[in-house]
Amino acid sequence: METVSENRSHGGTQGVYSHSSGQTGTEMTFSVFVPDHAEGAKLPVLWYLSGLTCTHANVTEKGEYRAACAEHGVIFVAPDTSPRGDDVPDAADEYDFGKGAGFYVDATQQPWSKHYRMRSYIESELSDLIASNFPVDMERQGITGHSMGGHGALTIGLRNADRFTSISAFSPIVAPSQVPWGEKALGRYLGDDRSAWREYDACALIEDSARHPNILVDQGTADNFLEEQLQTHRLAEACNAAGIDATIRMQEGYDHSYYFISTFMAEHVGWHAERLKA
Repeated sequence: METVSENRSHGGTQGVYSHSSGQTGTEMTFSVFVPDHAEGAKLPVLWYLSGLTCTHANVTEKGEYRAACAEHGVIFVAPDTSPRGDDVPDAADEYDFGKGAGFYVDATQQPWSKHYRMRSYIESELSDLIASNFPVDMERQGITGHSMGGHGALTIGLRNADRFTSISAFSPIVAPSQVPWGEKALGRYLGDDRSAWREYDACALIEDSARHPNILVDQGTADNFLEEQLQTHRLAEACNAAGIDATIRMQEGYDHSYYFISTFMAEHVGWHAERLKA
């Protein structure tokens, strides 16, 4: 692991780091905010997964999470959305596929399967790297994300309910098997067998008996992707049918941008912190 930069901020250290990933076969970059803490202390960790076209930098620069993380003593980890590099296959004219659009899956189809292994990268490789290099208590983990990253947070959290105490999301793609963004990505990364898509679809996972006691979702009513791509109502319906007491809030007048995310970020950090300290 190499240090790209480290800066003091809000009573903590904001770092950006890189490493050579065995899962993606590329160099990967991620950011970590570590609040000041007593020597030898282990802190809970909140993972943040970014959305389409983003890198670790979007939330690091615009997410406004550091003051809340310092207040609650929570480490904040923000990985990239996909593998990067000249040798990584891409769809350069398609913002919703390829680089910047890894969808947090382990691709099975060529030419994507060699590098597009973001599920294993997040769930195992980067997790091990964080545990080895930062003062984290891996028994206290939460996960959140935005849009495509909200999809990632929901699916990774639901698949690993014993590991992630809390799950939240901003404007998530809740049923990618049923919307254009998801059908395109899952079909090309995973193939035509839709049964293979279900483990990457939050609503399908819940239908297939995945459960979690702590789910929070915020969705803006003025989000131009809400009706076609996000379809938050599907998650509410799936949770209701399964008896999951999820908190799903429609925030009047908010759009899909970081103006929305930064407005509610501190509340999400505090919500996770309460559950991670319980």
